[in-house]
Amino acid sequence: MAWFKRIGVFLAVNVLVIITISIILNVLGVKPYLTAYGLDYESLMIFCLIWGMGGAFISLALSRVMAKWMMGVQIVGQDTKDPELRELVQMVHELSKAAYLKVMPEVGVYESQEVNAFATGPSKSRSLVAVSTGLLHRMKREEVKGVIGHEVAHIANGDMVTMTLVQGVVNAFVMFLARAIAYALTMTKGQDGEERQGTPMSYYIVQFVLEIAFMILGSIVVAWFSRYREYRADLGGAKLAGLNNMIEALEGLKRTLKSVDPSAQPAVQALKISSQPGGIMKLFSTHPPLEERIERLKRAAI
Repeated sequence: MAWFKRIGVFLAVNVLVIITISIILNVLGVKPYLTAYGLDYESLMIFCLIWGMGGAFISLALSRVMAKWMMGVQIVGQDTKDPELRELVQMVHELSKAAYLKVMPEVGVYESQEVNAFATGPSKSRSLVAVSTGLLHRMKREEVKGVIGHEVAHIANGDMVTMTLVQGVVNAFVMFLARAIAYALTMTKGQDGEERQGTPMSYYIVQFVLEIAFMILGSIVVAWFSRYREYRADLGGAKLAGLNNMIEALEGLKRTLKSVDPSAQPAVQALKISSQPGGIMKLFSTHPPLEERIERLKRAAI
C-alpha cells in the first residue's frame, strides 16, 4: 500500500510540473525551438531554462509536503505528552534560536529502523526537521543534539534553495546541450549539397541518449556540490551543538551504518545526514564518507 501511495504522489507531482510549466511557456509566448529553417537557439535556451529551473523549484515548493507523505513523517507539537518527543522539540527550537532562525522549523518523526535524520522545506521560514525512530532509540542525547545541529545548520545555510539552484542549472544545461548536439549530429546533406534536418525519429533517439549521458555527468557535479555543503553543515552543527557532540553524532552514525531502511524513499536520501557510498558510486554520493567528516571536524578550529 505504501508503494502505491509513493507512486501516486510521484505521478501527481510530475503531472503538476508538466501542466504548470506548459502554462508558463504559453503565457510567455515561447516559440517552438525546432523550425523549418533550423534550430532557434534563443527559444531553445528559454525553453530549457524554464523546464530545468521550473521543475526544480516546483519540487522544492512541495518538498516539505512530499517528505511527510513519502516518509510518513508525523509532526510533533510542543504540547506532546511524550517526554522524549517533547525534549526533541525543545532541542530543535533551542538550536534554531542559536542559529538565528526567525521561524522555528516543524519537528517530525518517521518510523524506520535506520539511524538518520533530514531537513527540508522551500525556505528557512517553512522548513522541517525529521528524525527516525531508530535514531531516537539508539543514540545518546549528546549524539542526537549533534545530528539536530547539523540539520538546523542546513536550514540556516539555505542549503535546500542552493541545491535547487544548482540542480536547476544542471537540468537546463543537460536539456540544451542534448538538443543542440542531437540537431547537429542528425543533419544530413541533400543531393543539392545543402544541409537538412534529419528525420524526427533519429533526432529524438540521439537526444534521448545524450540526455542520459549528460544527466549522469550532471549528477556527479550536483553530488560533489552536495558533499561540500555537508562538510559546511557539519561545521555549522559543531558551532551550534558543540564540537564534541557533533563528532560523537557522526561516530554514532558510523556504528549504525548497517541500520539502513531498505524501503526508504530514494528521493529523500540526499536530504539525510549520512549515506553509504562505495567504489565508483562515491562520485554520485551526496554525502562524504563519515571517516572523512569526523577527521575534518577533529582538525577544525572552532
